[in-house]
Amino acid sequence: MNAASAAPETLGPALLDQLPAAVQTPGYDRTTLAPGMAHLGVGAFHRCHQAEYTDDLLARQFDRWGVVGINIRPPILADTLGRQGGLYTRLIRENSHIEARIIGSIVRVVDSQDSAAPALGVLSSSDIELVTMTVTEKGYCHVPSSGALDLGHPDIVHDLANPHAPRSVPGILARALEMRRATHGRPLTLLSCDNIPANGVILETVVRSFAERRGNGLADWMAANAAFPSAMVDRIAPAVTQDDLDSVEQWFGYRDAAVAVGEPFRQWVIEQKFAGRVPRWDLVGATFVDDVTPFEHLKMRVLNGAQTTLATLGVLAGLEHTSDAIADPLLSAFIRRMLVEETLPTLMPVPGMDPSAYVEQSLGRLKNTAIRHRNHQIATDGSQKIVQRLLNPIRDRLRLGQTIGLLSVPVAGWMAYLIQASDRFGKRWPVSDPYAGKVAAIADATGRDAPALASAILAIDTIFDPGLAANAAFRAAVTSALNEMLSDDPMAAVRHSLEQDEVARLKRSKQQAL
Repeated sequence: MNAASAAPETLGPALLDQLPAAVQTPGYDRTTLAPGMAHLGVGAFHRCHQAEYTDDLLARQFDRWGVVGINIRPPILADTLGRQGGLYTRLIRENSHIEARIIGSIVRVVDSQDSAAPALGVLSSSDIELVTMTVTEKGYCHVPSSGALDLGHPDIVHDLANPHAPRSVPGILARALEMRRATHGRPLTLLSCDNIPANGVILETVVRSFAERRGNGLADWMAANAAFPSAMVDRIAPAVTQDDLDSVEQWFGYRDAAVAVGEPFRQWVIEQKFAGRVPRWDLVGATFVDDVTPFEHLKMRVLNGAQTTLATLGVLAGLEHTSDAIADPLLSAFIRRMLVEETLPTLMPVPGMDPSAYVEQSLGRLKNTAIRHRNHQIATDGSQKIVQRLLNPIRDRLRLGQTIGLLSVPVAGWMAYLIQASDRFGKRWPVSDPYAGKVAAIADATGRDAPALASAILAIDTIFDPGLAANAAFRAAVTSALNEMLSDDPMAAVRHSLEQDEVARLKRSKQQAL
């Protein structure tokens, strides 16, 4: 294909043989690829992770593992992947390095935003043996502090009253399993690929709870015919920008409306708990294990804990991207010390991994200037993330009588981030969080009284376990940091926490010397 030709063509099956040599194409015959699994939530991460692993596997060991992509929430897939026959460009970027590859594992896409029927048609099909999903934390309709199904969630209330026309992920999956039982009875593995520790347990909990309320024996059938393995997934894949789309056309001479951009690093650890056949992703770099928990804790508390911390503190410091935040000397020093001194001691041993080396590797990944991951994007749905990333390690440390002065700072940062999006604080920035309205109401009613603000937000027991919220040391640390973050110098909280930690370290050293 001549990149200098008049009007660049759009990516599609007919264009594969005309692409420049710099673009890698699928190493198998897509025309013979049949669907065998579905994916719920086709966004940038899926296209950079599970779909790529599957593409690798198909090139090595061809089988009927074509993916049917399903979206029950925006964006509409028909306008992008649908028009391109499921094909898209996966760009790997690291500073000045760029690698382009066409991923061909998605054979069909289904939009089910207006009605669950199209999604249910796919999920209940006897051809589908496995469902993977990246629906993000809030898609599970669970209570973050406990993992239980949120029976007060509007979509769950609707679905329990209208089980044949569900809107929620738990409702759709329960209905699909019900349809499978009634039509062919084939088992199904439902594999969560979201950033939630014990994601398989949580997914099974919400779907089973929904099924139990149906009262028709579905829960018992699920116990014998459905599996919900947990998984740890890792690759930084920011939201795609117009610049990314334009770059493909500029560099390679064709249009692609479904570009996905990621870093070189990727990891996938999957619990061996399947209801039937499963793709041999372990042949192409994934790891099958009996217990995902140690890997989940390491990634969730270190990499994701660092991302959440840098995102909210970065916004407060006036920085746009994670790479900007980690390049800031103060924030860089803070995040390293927080992870090394307070987070690492909460981790359980991880087979074959050195936690200290993992910290350095994670911080190095966050410095990648080619991955333009906006702090506001990472801060999205923070209320659903801080429990696992920050509050659980804090709780572990308090249980052992250890300090939590550093880990408390990003908790206050999350509070300050939502508070300053309220009317009372001038709506400094738009936020996307299920608890944004609740925190805004607290801020509007309370004003700049940090102790009152902290107390009211800590009383949200779906986020903060009452025992943790009542802990005097935790309350004091969060309140003090929040007070400074709402001042004209929000980074004072970061500086003071480092100073206090240094004093405590010197005190401990003297005591040990005696």
